[in-house]
Amino acid sequence: MARIKGAMATRKRRNKVLKLAKGYWGGKHRLFKTAKEAVMKSGQYAYIGRRLKKRNFRQLWITRISAGCKMNGMNYSTFMNGLKKAGITMNRKMLSEIAISDPAAFTAICEKAKQAL
Repeated sequence: MARIKGAMATRKRRNKVLKLAKGYWGGKHRLFKTAKEAVMKSGQYAYIGRRLKKRNFRQLWITRISAGCKMNGMNYSTFMNGLKKAGITMNRKMLSEIAISDPAAFTAICEKAKQAL
């Protein structure tokens, strides 16, 4: 029986890593060992970045809502407290969109929040 060596599997695995490292600078896109390290590190950055994106967007929405609240004579925390007491369940993304695109509607929401306090 012929002896089987893992050349095909090894080559496929290495090519997969080198394909992921395409466009990297220097030996990182040519040499397997450095490419593997670079791909692993870039995967970590991507993982962290996906979590940071959520954090950054929430921060942006809160800033926009806060600016809308200031125009209506209240701050963000009292506005959110008023919404909760008024029974208005709307997420921050939608509130920020309303604050930007429809200031009259946001003013009405602010008035409801003020009345609930």
